[in-house]
Amino acid sequence: MNKHMTSGEPLGTLNKHLMHPLPLGLYVHIPWCARKCPYCDFNSHQAGALLPERQYVAALLADLAQELALYDPLRPLQTLFIGGGTPSLFSAAAIAELLHGIAGLIPVAADAEITLEANPGTAETGKFAGFRTAGVNRLSIGIQSFQDQHLKALGRIHSGAEAVAALSAAKAAGFANVNLDLMFGLPGQSIEDAVADVRTAIALQPAQISYYQLTLEHGTPFARQPPLLPEDGLIWDMQQVGQAMLEQAGYRQYEVSAYAREGRQCRHNRNYWEFGDYLGIGAGAHGKLTPADGSVVRRWKVKHPAAYLEKASAGQALADQEIVSDLQKPLEFLMNALRLKEGFAERLFSERTGLPVTALQPQLDACLSDGLLQRHAGHVRCTEQGWRFLDSVLGRFC
Repeated sequence: MNKHMTSGEPLGTLNKHLMHPLPLGLYVHIPWCARKCPYCDFNSHQAGALLPERQYVAALLADLAQELALYDPLRPLQTLFIGGGTPSLFSAAAIAELLHGIAGLIPVAADAEITLEANPGTAETGKFAGFRTAGVNRLSIGIQSFQDQHLKALGRIHSGAEAVAALSAAKAAGFANVNLDLMFGLPGQSIEDAVADVRTAIALQPAQISYYQLTLEHGTPFARQPPLLPEDGLIWDMQQVGQAMLEQAGYRQYEVSAYAREGRQCRHNRNYWEFGDYLGIGAGAHGKLTPADGSVVRRWKVKHPAAYLEKASAGQALADQEIVSDLQKPLEFLMNALRLKEGFAERLFSERTGLPVTALQPQLDACLSDGLLQRHAGHVRCTEQGWRFLDSVLGRFC
């Protein structure tokens, strides 16, 4: 069972003598979109005629100040990720104000990775130069497909031509580090369609390509009225062919759905997968902190944007928090670390959870014996079979 804490219980006194500081990131959630896509289960809301940019930036900074009042910020931010929603709906001036305010509250490493999620609409790509000037040094662009019929089926509001133009606009604005999101298994998609999308993505030469299957998430319009999707065998073929094309083009798979060129893996996401620490601010944002006593504290914020604006301004953005028990830590760690193709070092497990590797027993030995995991020189990773059936592997540690 998780042990709940009171929202005002200080964390700072626990962190002041952390012997092996974990990397620290910051996630910022901006919850508005031009239109909610029917497959999306993120905390996103259709924007009105006017976005409350100034109020929301003020609320975000008040939220961060409240976090830091409870947590001793000995560590500088190594990564910062502005997600949504569609953060690129905000003006460059608002993003600049946000980043300046964050830097005034907590040290930001000189080489920090600062990502902003963006969509390819022309109104947003026109802001790319302003985002770069504001301090953003990495863009993650939600392309999903380069084919108009599939974009329409997904409820996207950009065209294939705008998707191609977005990558050019990002490079022209000075972004050398760009991720491109691409989906497969779309309604009515053929293997030829999927191959064409991957080929176009590779030709645009982004630093990273996120290639993942469309899933029908609970509570979404697609889940309530499912579209006709390709058969499972065809979807598998799309994945296998796409992966082979990406590998041949120099995009190495380092996570379940992430493929990057050398030196271009997303540092912020790696921090999640390696069970690092991160603060979370914004409507519905989640954070994870590791005090020096070895506990793992998860915190999450008020979810609805209107309620968040009200609560954050009053220093009450926190919805709740909980301590992850020692019994839960092995599964929580593995749910993240085994997403990485390379797996994890056993010392990292102990460092990030405060537990000995024996806490993974006897399940670890059983997975090794069954050919689902492999262990070499203090390193544990999935075999190809274990990678394919990762959910089953993780289920053994529940």
